[in-house]
Amino acid sequence: MKVLITGGAGFIGSHLSDELIAGGNEVVVLDNLSTGRFENIAHLDGNKSFQFVEGSIMNEMLVDKLVERCDVVYHLAAAVGVDLVVKKPLESLITNIKGSEIVLDMVHRYHKKVLITSTSEIYGKNTNGPLKEDDDRILGSPLKVRWGYSTAKAVDEMLAYIYWKEKKVPTIIVRLFNTVGPRQTGAYGMVIPRFVNQALKNEDMTVYGTGKQSRCFLHVKDVIKTLIKLMNNKDAVGQVFNIGSQEEISIEDLAKKIIEITKSKSKLVYISYEKAYEEGFEDMQRRVPDTTKVNNLVGFKPTIDLEGTIKSVVEYYKK
Repeated sequence: MKVLITGGAGFIGSHLSDELIAGGNEVVVLDNLSTGRFENIAHLDGNKSFQFVEGSIMNEMLVDKLVERCDVVYHLAAAVGVDLVVKKPLESLITNIKGSEIVLDMVHRYHKKVLITSTSEIYGKNTNGPLKEDDDRILGSPLKVRWGYSTAKAVDEMLAYIYWKEKKVPTIIVRLFNTVGPRQTGAYGMVIPRFVNQALKNEDMTVYGTGKQSRCFLHVKDVIKTLIKLMNNKDAVGQVFNIGSQEEISIEDLAKKIIEITKSKSKLVYISYEKAYEEGFEDMQRRVPDTTKVNNLVGFKPTIDLEGTIKSVVEYYKK
């Protein structure tokens, strides 16, 4: 097939490009390089099965032309990362909502299938767990920009679902829980690459809040293989799926594990959320996915554990 990946020069999109090309597909990447990096896809430059188009999903004419030429669309382009969302809230909202609206409008126009990546941020402050796809969203005040990303992605999901229900556009929604691996940058608040960089330099390891908040981290290779399986499964259409690990760890223990793996001399330093982000910043204390649904449909099961995931990031940054 000929596949369009919006945001394909990003961390996840670049790995998805690799896997799709290895599977015999042609890939067209659309990315404005605002958070994606050309270095992520430079190794594909010159491959006859790959094309890179520098541009934005906000450019309707460009998106129209690219969607028309492709068979399916993986819509990954978004303003991502807590740091970016807090620092550029208006840009993040507009990009995430209007950009997705443009992509959905074009896949409807040309009768294409689309997979949209959403986020575990959807669940907000819901600390129950493991979280199922139909669990309630619990959010803070709309005046706190922390919740803008969650709200924007919820609108994306609603748009995708309604395009499916009303216009029969074949849409698939996936909620990603902390995807990690080589090529991920810590520049936008991603915790593992930030910790790894600090550990390798023997710098103080900055833990935000108490460090007792817990997360689950899944290697990008397990994520992209699951995205492709869902795209190729007709029963996934019109549905939403959690994709993530259930290997839960506190951020404090994560930092200690990275120090141990890297044999670093780094020390833990605790920084308040207000100092790290903004006054009144709210975080989720626990986030664990229920992946029963995706497991039942496509046999999802993580193949790389947390230690293996961390080691892959360490090796990447050492190089």
